[in-house]
Amino acid sequence: MGVCTAERADSREPLTAIDAFAGSRRARSVNTGPPILPKVTAILKKEQEPAIAPPGPPSTHLWQTAAVRHLAWLCHAPQLSDNDLHFDLAGYLPEDLPQRLARLDAQPRPLETLLAAHPSPRLGFYFERLYQFLLTELLGWRILLMNEPVRENGRTVGELDFIVENPRERRIEHHEVAVKFYLGYTQADGSCYWFGPNAKDRLDRKVRRLTHHQCRLTRHPAARRILAQQGIGESPLPRLFMPGYLFYPAGTSMASPAGVPPRHERGDWCRVETLDPASTASWHCLMKPHWLGRYQSPTPPDQANTRAVLDAIRAGGAPRLFASMAPRPDGRGWEEAARTFVVPAHWPEEAP
Repeated sequence: MGVCTAERADSREPLTAIDAFAGSRRARSVNTGPPILPKVTAILKKEQEPAIAPPGPPSTHLWQTAAVRHLAWLCHAPQLSDNDLHFDLAGYLPEDLPQRLARLDAQPRPLETLLAAHPSPRLGFYFERLYQFLLTELLGWRILLMNEPVRENGRTVGELDFIVENPRERRIEHHEVAVKFYLGYTQADGSCYWFGPNAKDRLDRKVRRLTHHQCRLTRHPAARRILAQQGIGESPLPRLFMPGYLFYPAGTSMASPAGVPPRHERGDWCRVETLDPASTASWHCLMKPHWLGRYQSPTPPDQANTRAVLDAIRAGGAPRLFASMAPRPDGRGWEEAARTFVVPAHWPEEAP
């Protein structure tokens, strides 16, 4: 799989934890072999990159810290499920959230320290740490258990993401969280499915797993014993928080999947062989964790790097996510205008 080089606002700045997450260094050329994702071992440094914001008009605020802009996206991102378990975060956000985020952007050490203390190359784990910070520092909630494995007879039956105390409602809640990205695909028989970039993942299966297994895990006898050891006698209220993106086939009309709110983050997807090279001149390959919301950069897209990554996909590489970049009207760098997943000819390899 090709690796995109990460853009930096200051070439003299040392490697940051966000860079380490993405497996990129400043002078690295495109690597068409498996990416190396080193563990984050140092406290995040402040990055001089503009903000990631929800889709819509260009944002007016330029974040100075990558992790804070990701957190800002999490606070406002629409969810991919509207079932009865979904957690309505908007109803709990503090009124002074913009001011709090601005202060954190100026002095990000609390968030950076938390992320550095729990290094992982997995986007889902990074997202969980952002959610942890949201709960404790922005909402002021107490976390009673976090990432707690539930085992029975030596076998792991699941993991409790967060057991928290909701002070407003005066109750204990069980939060399961995930951030997901799915591409809509129509089978030869006309049936439609929403696959992850790794086609083993599918939206309907993921939601079913979360709602029928993960969110019910506190009912398991082994989980009840864990809760009792923490002095929790009541049954925690299950809550699901799952923002993300849906990518629709370019140039084709496709209905949104059932159970997904009409307002959700979206993009396009296409096969690499259908691309007009001229249409990719403004593209930038998005590295994780920059999948979280609108990308911004102080520099124009690297066309040579984009071509190299697309060549890697043509050679059978994994799907990659690109942002179509446009100059900001205020002249302060470039901003994502749209995003597209590009997949190889054989995707999805596994049909349902």
